[in-house]
This record gives sequence, structure tokens and C-alpha cells, in this order.
Amino acid sequence: MTARVAAGARLHFGFQNLSLARERLYGGVGVALDEPRVVVEAEPAEGIRCDDDLAAEYAWTAVDLLGVDGAKIEVRDRLPRHVGLGSGTQFALATLTAIAGAYDVDPAVREHAPALGRGGRSGVGVAAFADGGFVVDGGHPTELFTAAPPADGQWSVPPVTARHELPESWRFVVVVPETSEGRSGQREDESMRAVVERADTGIADEVGGVLLRRVLPAAAEGDRETFGAGVAKLGRLNGAWYADEQGGVYRPPAGRIVDRLADCPAIAGAGQSSWGPAVYGVTQERGVDEAREAARDALGAAGVEGRVLVTAPRNRGVRVER
Repeated sequence: MTARVAAGARLHFGFQNLSLARERLYGGVGVALDEPRVVVEAEPAEGIRCDDDLAAEYAWTAVDLLGVDGAKIEVRDRLPRHVGLGSGTQFALATLTAIAGAYDVDPAVREHAPALGRGGRSGVGVAAFADGGFVVDGGHPTELFTAAPPADGQWSVPPVTARHELPESWRFVVVVPETSEGRSGQREDESMRAVVERADTGIADEVGGVLLRRVLPAAAEGDRETFGAGVAKLGRLNGAWYADEQGGVYRPPAGRIVDRLADCPAIAGAGQSSWGPAVYGVTQERGVDEAREAARDALGAAGVEGRVLVTAPRNRGVRVER
């Protein structure tokens, strides 16, 4: 039996707290997107048969976790890597889920994600994959997950503390400038450690107020204007934590693109996703053409080439086709 899994990208608006002076550390905020997508197919086999090295690496771990013999893996489409759209988590979990689907067993995504190296800081990617929607996670106890991550097997994916389906009429314009990749792996770990060690506690308090009194009510009520302004504010506050590591509140050239998007009447709020360079703007169906034009103008103003796409929020979890 061949199983096919298609998983969308995710936007990461930021964290609730990066200060070691608070009880909970991290606490991601983000949303699942319908596109772009990673598409993985799997069928039962002996051992791993796969031409994609990264997929093969995930597959070897997955078959061990699932207790199955092996799989033949085909990667039909993939997300751009290290640009702020959650490519690593979505790819790893899509591979796991496709293999589980080929054997008609439960992928136990949340349980197995840590063994695949996913969900260590933010639980947004795992939650977006499993259930879709706008997601807030509860972070980790600070005494466990300090500036350095705990040993393997001593942590789990952060719990989801809030989830809302966003209106089907909402759209996100996503701009991916052609520049160096965002931070990942050891470089990301080193940067996050530096940020956490000197994080201003006051920023966490302000982030909490924006999330509780603006973003969450707006998501629950379908208030796009307030939601967009709220997540943009949350992103700017996070950028103050990251400024020394990424060269400003936004990573260049993201700042210039964010500013141009924010000036567009069709866009309610704009910001950088994760470490970038991807930038997003919150719009709606009837504003798509204007938002797309503003995004292309923003790339031109920043003096870079890039990709512009408009996508809907994804309000459901991943599905397996057999």
C-alpha cells in the first residue's frame, strides 16, 4: 500500500518568553498555512530505499520508532529550507506519517517528534502539522529547558494552550527574498543561547499582554485587523530580543520588506517569520491582488529578487491518502 502525505508550511510569529527569570521558557505562537507544501509518499519495503538523503535519515529513525521493516520513500515536493517556514519539522513529520500510513499504524506524531529532533523549543510546527489552525504553546519549564537544551529523552513537545481556526477568507501573503538562509542547527542553537542568556524580562511581560488582550481575542472573533496588528507587534518585540544576533529588529533585508507591506491598505499587519528571511502580511480574499503587488514592490525596493505567494490558513491537520 502506498501512502501519500502533503503538509503545508507554517509561520512562526515569535515566542512568549526568552528570559530565564520566568517560570516558563519559549512558548511559540504561529499558524499553519495551506501552501507551500511538502509531499512525501511511502510504501512498505525491506530497509530504506530513498534517493533523498534527508528523507532517508528521517525514514531510518521513523521505521525504528514505528517498529516496521522499512519503506520506499519518494519526495514529490518540498518546502524551501531554512527560510522561516518550518521546513525541517514538516518534512520530518511528513516522512514519519507517510511510513506509518503505508503500514496502517498510528504515527503518534507528538510522541515521536522529539526522536526526530522536532519540537525542542517551539511546539508550533508539530501542532500545525497535527491539527492546523492558529496555535499557542505553553513552552518548557525554565529549570529543565534553560539556555542549553536538556539531554535527549528528557523533554517532550510543549503542550498546546490555545488553538483557533481562522476565517477561510483570510489570506497570508508570504515573501521569500533570495538571500542567505535563516539560522538552523548548531548556529541557531548558539544564537538562541546568546539571546536567552541576556533576554530582557520586561519584553516578555509586554508580549504576554499583546497575546492575551489582542491576538487571542482577535483570533477567536475573526478580527483580522486586530489580529494582524497584534502579531506584527509580537514580532517586533521578539525582534528586540534578537537584534544583536540578526542585525536589527528584523533580519536584513526583511525590515525593508516588512515596512513596505505594512504601508499597504490591504495588509493588516506584517512581520518576519522565525529567523527569516521569509516575511508575511495578513490580508483577505478581496485584498489579494493589492497585497501581492505590494509584496513585489517591496522586493524591488529592497533590491532583491524573491518569491511571492498568497495562501490561506490551514485549519485542519495533515491527512494521509492511500
